[in-house]
This record gives sequence, structure tokens and C-alpha cells, in this order.
Amino acid sequence: MITTRIAREADDEALTAIDEQTWDNGGSPSPKPDPMPPFFAKRDPADVLVAEADGVVAGYAGLRIHTSMPSHAHVIEINGLAVDPALSGRGAGAAVVEAAVAEAGRRGARKVTLRVLGHNAAARRLYARCGFVEEGVLREEFFLDGRYVDDILMARMLT
Repeated sequence: MITTRIAREADDEALTAIDEQTWDNGGSPSPKPDPMPPFFAKRDPADVLVAEADGVVAGYAGLRIHTSMPSHAHVIEINGLAVDPALSGRGAGAAVVEAAVAEAGRRGARKVTLRVLGHNAAARRLYARCGFVEEGVLREEFFLDGRYVDDILMARMLT
């Protein structure tokens, strides 16, 4: 059974381990940190939603306000999503995306946005199943593993 909740400081080790296992150029344009810093070194647990599978941390989605401009206060971004490969295929990804969307709504968002690499077909399918639509493409935005990769902008309206 998959459940979701706001992260706790005690999740740091499990979330760091998930990042360690999943960080690659399929999901992130930035190089993998070496060594991997503690998960909450630059994040507030209140801005992270955690999925658990039978009580075990299975994945997470991070939320952030992309800009401090008052005219943009109605938009919250999903910034970071990962699922433990050993627990994938059980619905943790969709559950944590939906939990992030619900939390964004509780915080007053009208729109939830995210960015996904063009070649990450699995993530794009997940986001589409969760109601996100493509709003734009930044063509050849990144150079990864010897090729140019698009950055896809997706969003879901909450009202």
C-alpha cells in the first residue's frame, strides 16, 4: 500500500539514498554530486512530499516557489522527483505527484509547473497521467552524454 506525507528530518538518510541510486542524465541535467550531500542540506522538509510503500520511504517530490515576484505567487513548481528503483512500479510516483499537487493547492497555487528532460519518456508519461500538459519546449537546452536534449515545460491548472 502506498501512502504519502510531508517529509521529516528523519527521512534524510532514506531520501539521500534514493538520490544516490537514481541521479543520472536521464532525469537531471546537472552532474551527480560527489559525494552526495545530505538531502535536507538545501531543502526544507516541509517542501518535500514523501511516498511510503508499506511504511518504507519509496520516493519523493519537492516543491518550490520559482520566483518571489508577487505576480507569480499563484504558481508552485515540482522540483525534483525520484522513486527507489527497488520499489518502482507500485504507484509511488503517481501518488507523490498527486500529493505534491494537493499540497500546492493547499498553499494557494492555481498552477503547478515542472520541467522534464525530453528524452525522459517514462517521467513524461507519468506527468501526463497526472494531468500535466506540455506548455513549451526549450529546444536543445542541455548537452548531455554527447547530444543536445530538449527541456519540456509542463503544467497542471488547479482551478
